[in-house]
Amino acid sequence: MTTSMQDDTDAPSLIDKRPLLPTLDPSLWGKRALVTGASRGIGQAIAVALAQAGVRVFGTATSEAGAQLISQTLRDAIDRAKAAFHPLAHVSNGGAFAGLYDALEQSSEQSLGLVLDVSQSQASEDLLEKLHSEGGIHILVNNAGITRDNLAMRMKADEWQQVIDTNLSACFRLSQSVMRFMMKQRWGRIINITSVVGETGNPGQANYAAAKAGLAGMSRALARELGSRQITVNCVAPGFIETDMTLALSEQQRSQLQQQIPLQRLGSPTDIAAAVLFLAGQSGAYVTGESLQVNGGMFMD
Repeated sequence: MTTSMQDDTDAPSLIDKRPLLPTLDPSLWGKRALVTGASRGIGQAIAVALAQAGVRVFGTATSEAGAQLISQTLRDAIDRAKAAFHPLAHVSNGGAFAGLYDALEQSSEQSLGLVLDVSQSQASEDLLEKLHSEGGIHILVNNAGITRDNLAMRMKADEWQQVIDTNLSACFRLSQSVMRFMMKQRWGRIINITSVVGETGNPGQANYAAAKAGLAGMSRALARELGSRQITVNCVAPGFIETDMTLALSEQQRSQLQQQIPLQRLGSPTDIAAAVLFLAGQSGAYVTGESLQVNGGMFMD
């Protein structure tokens, strides 16, 4: 089962294999998004998809090297989008394509990677204060997470607490930090990346399952609290996703995984990014308090 890791890694990026997600959504142009755990995998795909939609993206990693990787990845992704839309932006005055191209140019100038360990409350508070002083956060994607797997009988107290702190408590703190700005703007999107494990459970992952199930419950409560201010709060729950970790599996292991999935394939990080893009934009404006199950049918709610 894939997780949305906060931990940085030197594993090769999958970003070049992901197609451009074309979207013309003026509601996203010029918005500012914070995506945690954006140096690889699902978080990287989400950050790229938002940036290519004209959003100014701030992605976090736990190391300076990871933050630099995010900055470079975002610049490259925005450059590819600009190259794709440039011819269209200059045909018949461009119309919507011209608007997107302008938003991409602004996104290219301002999107970057930042260093943050989301489990550190003071560091999170300091970063959000800085971002709010520069223009606020309109879209929060709580993606960073860790695993500390062990059978419940053998699980140490710190293995439980570390996962709860990073995968649940940190998401609440960041959500709380962006609420005031979003309420003043009367517009906001909080999108939490959960997991199919939070729905089904998984042996050896009692801590992870509890955190992800708790995150889904928290999201529903926040959706009820914030809806009157036109702030939506939703979850995206990935199943088995093709990431750097799953590339290391043997063919037999991959085959066993795929047999559990009605669509008979692993998902891609782009599948998750597309769901986030839907919830962030105008198309998902009337959706709140929901968990989108993106798992190829392995779990049907």
